Amino acid sequence: MSDVAAVEQFVKKFGALKTEISKMIIGQDQVVEQILISVFSGGHALLIGVPGLAKTLMVNAISQALGLDFKRIQFTPDLMPSDILGSEVLDESRNFKFIKGPIFSNIILADEINRTPPKTQAALLEAMQERSVTVAGQHYKLSLPYFVLATQNPIEQEGTYPLPEAQLDRFMFAIHLDYPTFQEEVDVVKATTTDRSISINPLFNAEEIVEFQKLIRRVPVADNVIEYAVRMVGKTRPNTPQTPELVKNYLDWGAGPRASQNLILAAKTHAIIKGKFSPDIEDVQAVAFGILRHRIIKNYKAEAEGISEEKIIKSLF
Repeated sequence: MSDVAAVEQFVKKFGALKTEISKMIIGQDQVVEQILISVFSGGHALLIGVPGLAKTLMVNAISQALGLDFKRIQFTPDLMPSDILGSEVLDESRNFKFIKGPIFSNIILADEINRTPPKTQAALLEAMQERSVTVAGQHYKLSLPYFVLATQNPIEQEGTYPLPEAQLDRFMFAIHLDYPTFQEEVDVVKATTTDRSISINPLFNAEEIVEFQKLIRRVPVADNVIEYAVRMVGKTRPNTPQTPELVKNYLDWGAGPRASQNLILAAKTHAIIKGKFSPDIEDVQAVAFGILRHRIIKNYKAEAEGISEEKIIKSLF
């Protein structure tokens, strides 16, 4: 199959995928789209929202529709790295045998990831970047596609451990969930207070998703679009010549090169799902908020004056 035909097939299947997910998830279209862009770009996503916004249900619905294995890890203060990665036990022959942990799945839901200490958070680092884990000196490859969806509650900070920048940088998207609109909430209540059960049909399989991820890597990008993305990321770094005043005044640190890579990868996927064969500057802008918001660090002045990450990112356009 030619790449053009593959793109057309992908656009068709992506539309069907969103329709299937909407059977279970009412509203949140943009959130679902960003998660799916992350999946097909080969990235991970951090979902930030108050309790009760169907974050867990959303990832469950997405994993079912994608036809992938799904495991949920509830992050708690007493969680140990071995609870995630697995551990060696003595079998009946007194030989060590490795028992795989929940990380060996296609989609991992890291629920309330900031509730566990940094030592346990760090257990995900190698898996997220290298798609492999090392336990007791043995190297284990994870099956592809591999995708981590972490959730975080932004309002309850007691007993939490902020994610280190190195870990945050490994998430392609940081996605904010808002409350549903009045009509969406009415529809949610109607759908969830009866005995009607909803089933999600799998529309993809693991091999297809890996092939579509490879297809997105092959999408051509014009030099001016790449330069625009790199320039935008460069503007987030204070004390560089092209930095706008808003950044100089309100940011301590800017985004690194991984942000530029992710902007282009996500822009490719965004272009494809809109039926285009190559991304343009509008596609870069469309994914910029989710990719840059967790990679820029505001200073005290920005916090005191209520300057949002979104306002700073918009000034980069």
